[in-house]
Amino acid sequence: MGAGAGSGRGQLFLRSLLFLLLAGPPARGQLRYAVPEELEHGAFVANLGEDLGLDVSTLSARRFRIVSRAGARQHLEVNLENGILFVNERIDREEVCEAGGTCLLHLQFLVESPLELYRVEVEVLDINDHAPTFPWQEYVLEVAESAVLGARFPLESAQDPDVGTNSVHTYRLSPNGFFSLEVQTRSDASKFAELVLERALDREQQRVHRVLLTALDGGVPERSGTAQILVTVLDANDNVPAFDQPSYGVSLPEDAPAGTLVIQLNATDLDEGPNGEIEYSFSGHAPPRVRELFHVEPRSGQVLLKGRLDYERASLHELYVQAKDRGPSAVAVHCRVLVHLLDVNDNAPEVTLTSVSTPVLEDAPPGTVIAVISVLDRDSGDNGRVSCEVGPNVPFELRSSFRNYYTLVTTQALDRELVPEYNVSITARDMGSPALLTRSTLTIPVSDVNDNAPRFLQPSYSVYVMENNAPGASICSVSALDPDCQQNAYLSYSIADGHIHGMPVGTYVSINSDSGHMYALRSLDYEQIRSFQIQVQAQDAGFPPLSANVTVHIFVLDQNDNAPVIVSPMPRNGSVATELVPRSARPGYLVGTVSAVDADAGLNSRLSYQLLQATDFTLFSVAPDTGELRTLRSFLEQDASRQQLVVQVRDGGQPALSATVSLLLSVVETMPQTLSDFSEFSLPPEVSSSSPLTLYLLVSLGSISFTFLLAILILTAIRCRGERRSRQGDSCSPPRCHCCPGSRPSSDGLKTSNLTAQPPAGTAAATCLDVPAGGPPGYCYKVCLGPESAQSDFMFLKPCSPPRNNEKDPGKRSRPEQHLQVSKEAKQPNTEWLPPVTQSTQRPALKRYQ
Repeated sequence: MGAGAGSGRGQLFLRSLLFLLLAGPPARGQLRYAVPEELEHGAFVANLGEDLGLDVSTLSARRFRIVSRAGARQHLEVNLENGILFVNERIDREEVCEAGGTCLLHLQFLVESPLELYRVEVEVLDINDHAPTFPWQEYVLEVAESAVLGARFPLESAQDPDVGTNSVHTYRLSPNGFFSLEVQTRSDASKFAELVLERALDREQQRVHRVLLTALDGGVPERSGTAQILVTVLDANDNVPAFDQPSYGVSLPEDAPAGTLVIQLNATDLDEGPNGEIEYSFSGHAPPRVRELFHVEPRSGQVLLKGRLDYERASLHELYVQAKDRGPSAVAVHCRVLVHLLDVNDNAPEVTLTSVSTPVLEDAPPGTVIAVISVLDRDSGDNGRVSCEVGPNVPFELRSSFRNYYTLVTTQALDRELVPEYNVSITARDMGSPALLTRSTLTIPVSDVNDNAPRFLQPSYSVYVMENNAPGASICSVSALDPDCQQNAYLSYSIADGHIHGMPVGTYVSINSDSGHMYALRSLDYEQIRSFQIQVQAQDAGFPPLSANVTVHIFVLDQNDNAPVIVSPMPRNGSVATELVPRSARPGYLVGTVSAVDADAGLNSRLSYQLLQATDFTLFSVAPDTGELRTLRSFLEQDASRQQLVVQVRDGGQPALSATVSLLLSVVETMPQTLSDFSEFSLPPEVSSSSPLTLYLLVSLGSISFTFLLAILILTAIRCRGERRSRQGDSCSPPRCHCCPGSRPSSDGLKTSNLTAQPPAGTAAATCLDVPAGGPPGYCYKVCLGPESAQSDFMFLKPCSPPRNNEKDPGKRSRPEQHLQVSKEAKQPNTEWLPPVTQSTQRPALKRYQ
């Protein structure tokens, strides 16, 4: 396939070369070449510089170029080094020239110093690059069994975008015993096939006949397309419709509105009933463009205009309409309708400024070329003839250098001090009736003005800066453009005044006035400021200066710069946190929980716990997510009674930061009911994940509580000592206070009371004593002393009611001895400050008693 296509292109190239040799010398000022379609980029077309008689070495200096309309595709290009015209992009003849016939590319070449214009026509030769195609791959043809021998049945025509010999050349039918094929030629030299009945049909013997229709073009190599024809034999409908004439012609103006009646078709059928009712429609091979523009009424036969006509695109439309009755074995007959369009002056001239040389120096001599102007009118005849002129009272005139091309030149010396700028009105008017015109204004400045403000490359900037950045480091760069020239395009950058968190914006960032590079003046902290925005101004050096502003959003990214902080357990006085563990603890026993917080965010604040050091790693484990310390197995006799543990808390940052806490676990036989150092307090989940401010609040609350408690103890001791002094030498009156013992207190005060009693060995029971408050009568206070004086607390107990006046029997009163007691029963702990996990029944030793 590839070799055949290559040989075909070679033959076409030789054919185009032969055409050039036989064409003879070109007309004066105009050359004509021929080139096959589908050539690759860089293919040689002609030595244009030599043919035009130009000096190849001066082509670049004289700005030799192709003049084309804006938006037009540049199929060909000129090499300015050797003057060779070559293929710039692949040329598809069927795309460039939709209609048939000769396909020409009209090129205009412009060269300056002096200004000269040349016209070149390049004919695009067709190659056989398309195969014929049918509208359908399978076509159903209904034929009555009563059809006479020699009956003809028009078949669907194949379409081939190629032209000339490369289009559809002939048709071929597969061998069969009933039909033959005849190829007919239309007036436009196109081919269509008719199926001819050669043998009588018998529906009872064979209902369907299948034949293969092949369309072949005349190209080299030959291409073909096929369609399957299904001939269905029907019962007889022995009369077919007939049009009044086989071909119709009608003229229609191109500006006819949609719904306009194009023609009324009429076909008759001698049959009656459904066999005589006729339906009209387009033939199967009607082009899609025809179906878009026209519509056929099925019952009336009216052909109506559906789309918008354009004479400049196509001046003739060929319609093929078929008529078919509604009876069985209906046979369709065809007619042709030729619609000729009448040109209307509906296109105004188009004015294009091909080359403009502005601004103009005020000392330019008369005759200086300012611009090259081209005009185009898509209409034909007089409607397409255009004249061009400039407005009055301007020192410029138009000179026609070529048809539809003009040069705008100066007619006298210019004076910038009098007129700094000219607005030249160019009027193009066609010769139609009524005439259409187009006015275009060309502004010719005499000198440069600063009329363009700077423009930033982006509508806004977003900058991401990692916290703890080095002061003075570059964080981003902004850039703006100014289309002016010289000093009007010189830009300087600055930062608009403003404040960030009460501080001037100049203390945070600075900018290089020349390059637009921005620098951070201080180290940013994500925990203090997460984002801010500034306004950057770009101002040119013109007079007056112009400026533009842009917003720069600066986002501070978090860095893992805060190590975890242990909040529980908190060692006191620099000592190691201690904890008691019963030797009878089973595997999974909850010893305590290590809590920590991290001031960072995201992954940098996600904490994990691990056991870094241990006397015995097989005895304890730490939950990596919660920090719970549990036993892995039961204690053995050989296990040490003191276990030293180091728990590490690590965050999820990169690199990770960590903190450690040392724990001293004492294994005891029985658990005393005292509070260990391990559970000072536990933070709720929502507090433990907050900022360090929570830790400061908790420490402050603890300090205030301890101070308040100490003040109450001191006040109570002072009052009790003063009351004892006032009672020295007297016995205590039981009706006045229920807090005194039955015997007289000794001079040592509380030292001789039952408070000196020691609890039984192996217990940690609290010692409680009722003492007088020394304040308002009727109130008593309880002092609770634990085994360790550092853990002594003070609390209100209850009011002591004095005896009522109606109480006669003093024996019913409580004896004074009953108010001095040593309690061996510990009070229940207050669990409101502990997280749910610390309220487990396995941690009685981790709770603080009131």
